[in-house]
Amino acid sequence: MTPQDITKLIVRTSMRDRSAFDSLYRATSAKLFGVCLRVLNDRADAEEALQEVFVKVWTKADRFAASELSPISWLVAIARNHAIDRIRARRQPHFDIDDALDIADPAPGPEAAAVAAGEREKIHGCLEELDKTRADAVRGAYLKGESYAELAARHGVPLNTMRIWLRRSLMKLGECLER
Repeated sequence: MTPQDITKLIVRTSMRDRSAFDSLYRATSAKLFGVCLRVLNDRADAEEALQEVFVKVWTKADRFAASELSPISWLVAIARNHAIDRIRARRQPHFDIDDALDIADPAPGPEAAAVAAGEREKIHGCLEELDKTRADAVRGAYLKGESYAELAARHGVPLNTMRIWLRRSLMKLGECLER
């Protein structure tokens, strides 16, 4: 099936054409299942995710009509993003940086408590050396589990700028912690 054929099926699906949706499913489900399986690494989870992806395609097909993406790229992006969202939803809740730094044995000895306090102070000190917005982005990405896209939107910068901020901030933190 050509990209033009898939585009036509998506456009017809946006008009709630069930036969077009059925044809779209038959033409693309194997590829989208592969994407879900690659991200989730669990066959049953990937099968469930695939069904949810096609529900999204059914409800959001009208958004593709105005898009300039290739149809399969659009579908793959929906599948990939949905699978990633499923992984994020399964994660344990995230803690505040102060809580994460306070994790220790229930009754640490004096030596362990002194080492932990020193490490905590060192991490706080290194985070303080970063620009306030960069430190906030690092906390959001690595302690709260926020996506790069969420952070970029919150800070009003392009996605690639956020990636550069985080990469450079981690390098600075590494250098600081090695001192």
